Amino acid sequence: MKLLLITLLLISPIILTDEIVHEFKNPSFSGIGISAHYLTIENQEKSRRDSIQDDIDAALKAAAREEDNSTLAKFIRNLESRIYSQLSKQLVDNMFGNETASYAGTFVLEGNSISYERATQCDADGICTEVIIMTITDSEGSETVITIPIGTGGF
Repeated sequence: MKLLLITLLLISPIILTDEIVHEFKNPSFSGIGISAHYLTIENQEKSRRDSIQDDIDAALKAAAREEDNSTLAKFIRNLESRIYSQLSKQLVDNMFGNETASYAGTFVLEGNSISYERATQCDADGICTEVIIMTITDSEGSETVITIPIGTGGF
Protein backbone atom coordinates (compact mmCIF):
# COMPACT_ATOMS: atom_id res chain seq x y z
CA MET A 1 0.00 0.00 0.00
CA LYS A 2 2.89 2.28 0.71
CA LEU A 3 4.03 1.66 -2.81
CA LEU A 4 0.67 2.73 -4.15
CA LEU A 5 0.70 5.87 -2.05
CA ILE A 6 4.21 6.79 -3.17
CA THR A 7 3.29 6.19 -6.81
CA LEU A 8 0.23 8.40 -6.51
CA LEU A 9 2.25 11.18 -4.91
CA LEU A 10 4.85 11.03 -7.67
CA ILE A 11 2.30 10.94 -10.50
CA SER A 12 -0.15 13.53 -9.13
CA PRO A 13 1.96 16.62 -10.02
CA ILE A 14 2.06 15.36 -13.60
CA ILE A 15 -1.70 15.12 -13.81
CA LEU A 16 -2.87 18.69 -13.57
CA THR A 17 -6.39 19.64 -14.29
CA ASP A 18 -7.54 22.84 -15.84
CA GLU A 19 -10.89 24.42 -16.37
CA ILE A 20 -12.63 23.42 -19.59
CA VAL A 21 -13.29 26.58 -21.58
CA HIS A 22 -15.57 26.53 -24.62
CA GLU A 23 -14.92 29.14 -27.30
CA PHE A 24 -16.94 29.67 -30.45
CA LYS A 25 -14.93 29.59 -33.65
CA ASN A 26 -17.51 31.56 -35.64
CA PRO A 27 -16.78 35.31 -35.36
CA SER A 28 -20.50 36.06 -35.33
CA PHE A 29 -20.69 34.38 -31.90
CA SER A 30 -17.27 35.07 -30.41
CA GLY A 31 -16.76 38.62 -31.70
CA ILE A 32 -13.09 37.89 -32.48
CA GLY A 33 -12.31 38.98 -36.06
CA ILE A 34 -15.93 39.94 -36.65
CA SER A 35 -15.20 42.95 -38.88
CA ALA A 36 -13.07 40.84 -41.25
CA HIS A 37 -15.79 38.20 -41.22
CA TYR A 38 -18.50 40.71 -42.15
CA LEU A 39 -16.26 42.24 -44.81
CA THR A 40 -15.70 38.82 -46.38
CA ILE A 41 -19.43 38.14 -46.44
CA GLU A 42 -20.12 41.57 -48.00
CA ASN A 43 -17.46 41.02 -50.68
CA GLN A 44 -18.94 37.64 -51.56
CA GLU A 45 -22.43 39.11 -51.82
CA LYS A 46 -21.22 42.04 -53.95
CA SER A 47 -19.32 39.72 -56.28
CA ARG A 48 -22.44 37.63 -56.74
CA ARG A 49 -24.63 40.68 -57.40
CA ASP A 50 -22.09 42.01 -59.93
CA SER A 51 -21.92 38.62 -61.63
CA ILE A 52 -25.70 38.47 -61.95
CA GLN A 53 -25.84 42.02 -63.35
CA ASP A 54 -23.05 41.24 -65.84
CA ASP A 55 -24.95 38.16 -67.01
CA ILE A 56 -28.11 40.21 -67.49
CA ASP A 57 -26.23 42.92 -69.43
CA ALA A 58 -24.57 40.31 -71.65
CA ALA A 59 -27.92 38.67 -72.39
CA LEU A 60 -29.50 42.04 -73.29
CA LYS A 61 -26.61 42.93 -75.60
CA ALA A 62 -26.79 39.52 -77.28
CA ALA A 63 -30.53 39.96 -77.85
CA ALA A 64 -30.00 43.45 -79.32
CA ARG A 65 -27.25 42.14 -81.63
CA GLU A 66 -29.47 39.29 -82.78
CA GLU A 67 -32.36 41.67 -83.42
CA ASP A 68 -30.05 44.05 -85.32
CA ASN A 69 -28.80 41.20 -87.52
CA SER A 70 -32.25 39.88 -88.47
CA THR A 71 -33.20 39.72 -92.13
CA LEU A 72 -35.84 42.41 -91.66
CA ALA A 73 -33.37 44.80 -90.01
CA LYS A 74 -30.86 44.25 -92.83
CA PHE A 75 -33.59 44.89 -95.42
CA ILE A 76 -34.66 48.13 -93.71
CA ARG A 77 -31.05 49.38 -93.51
CA ASN A 78 -30.50 48.59 -97.19
CA LEU A 79 -33.76 50.33 -98.17
CA GLU A 80 -32.90 53.44 -96.12
CA SER A 81 -29.46 53.53 -97.68
CA ARG A 82 -30.89 53.43 -101.19
CA ILE A 83 -33.50 56.09 -100.41
CA TYR A 84 -30.87 58.42 -98.94
CA SER A 85 -28.65 57.75 -101.95
CA GLN A 86 -31.45 58.80 -104.31
CA LEU A 87 -32.18 61.91 -102.22
CA SER A 88 -28.54 62.96 -102.25
CA LYS A 89 -28.30 62.33 -106.03
CA GLN A 90 -31.36 64.51 -106.64
CA LEU A 91 -29.95 67.21 -104.36
CA VAL A 92 -26.62 67.22 -106.20
CA ASP A 93 -28.40 67.33 -109.56
CA ASN A 94 -30.47 70.31 -108.36
CA MET A 95 -27.44 72.18 -107.02
CA PHE A 96 -24.96 71.49 -109.84
CA GLY A 97 -27.16 70.91 -112.87
CA ASN A 98 -26.34 73.23 -115.77
CA GLU A 99 -29.75 73.74 -117.38
CA THR A 100 -32.07 72.79 -114.55
CA ALA A 101 -30.05 73.96 -111.55
CA SER A 102 -32.00 75.62 -108.79
CA TYR A 103 -30.37 78.57 -107.08
CA ALA A 104 -31.80 77.91 -103.62
CA GLY A 105 -33.66 75.22 -101.76
CA THR A 106 -34.63 74.00 -98.33
CA PHE A 107 -35.86 70.69 -96.98
CA VAL A 108 -36.23 68.95 -93.63
CA LEU A 109 -34.86 65.47 -93.05
CA GLU A 110 -35.52 63.73 -89.71
CA GLY A 111 -35.74 67.01 -87.80
CA ASN A 112 -32.67 68.53 -89.48
CA SER A 113 -33.15 71.54 -91.73
CA ILE A 114 -30.93 71.59 -94.82
CA SER A 115 -30.81 74.66 -97.05
CA TYR A 116 -28.56 75.71 -99.91
CA GLU A 117 -28.10 78.66 -102.20
CA ARG A 118 -25.83 79.63 -105.05
CA ALA A 119 -23.81 82.76 -104.44
CA THR A 120 -20.77 84.62 -105.73
CA GLN A 121 -17.85 85.13 -103.35
CA CYS A 122 -14.93 87.45 -104.02
CA ASP A 123 -11.54 87.18 -102.32
CA ALA A 124 -9.18 90.02 -101.28
CA ASP A 125 -7.63 90.13 -104.77
CA GLY A 126 -11.01 90.76 -106.37
CA ILE A 127 -11.26 87.25 -107.87
CA CYS A 128 -14.85 86.10 -107.72
CA THR A 129 -16.02 82.50 -107.82
CA GLU A 130 -19.44 80.95 -107.82
CA VAL A 131 -20.12 78.77 -104.76
CA ILE A 132 -22.92 76.82 -103.19
CA ILE A 133 -23.42 77.58 -99.51
CA MET A 134 -25.10 74.68 -97.72
CA THR A 135 -26.38 75.19 -94.17
CA ILE A 136 -27.38 72.21 -92.03
CA THR A 137 -29.25 72.97 -88.79
CA ASP A 138 -29.85 70.04 -86.46
CA SER A 139 -32.84 69.62 -84.17
CA GLU A 140 -30.96 71.25 -81.25
CA GLY A 141 -30.19 74.41 -83.27
CA SER A 142 -26.51 73.67 -83.96
CA GLU A 143 -25.52 74.91 -87.41
CA THR A 144 -22.94 73.61 -89.90
CA VAL A 145 -22.08 75.66 -93.00
CA ILE A 146 -20.37 74.07 -96.01
CA THR A 147 -19.08 76.20 -98.89
CA ILE A 148 -18.69 74.31 -102.19
CA PRO A 149 -16.90 76.01 -105.12
CA ILE A 150 -18.46 75.47 -108.53
CA GLY A 151 -16.44 74.91 -111.69
CA THR A 152 -13.00 75.64 -110.22
CA GLY A 153 -11.40 72.32 -110.99
CA GLY A 154 -11.96 68.85 -112.28
CA PHE A 155 -11.40 65.28 -111.33
